[in-house]
Amino acid sequence: MKPKAIYLTLCFAGAVLPYCEFVPWVTQHGLNLPFLLHELFANRISAFFGMDVLVSAVVLITFIRVESVRLKIREDGFLCWPFCS
Repeated sequence: MKPKAIYLTLCFAGAVLPYCEFVPWVTQHGLNLPFLLHELFANRISAFFGMDVLVSAVVLITFIRVESVRLKIREDGFLCWPFCS
């Protein structure tokens, strides 16, 4: 299998699988942010995954901002694409 096909498959799985868990939760509880955070940090293992995702998001945003300045990439809407997924 070519790397492009592997990356596309992993991208699809990374986009679809989390929503398979999130959408049923939202339909059952609504978009209740305090309850979502309570559920996210309900025990140590879920807190581990929650913190991992939050720290990874901060690192990704910081990386995009620093590299866009370093490489002199204009902010004409291109930099918002990573945040849309």
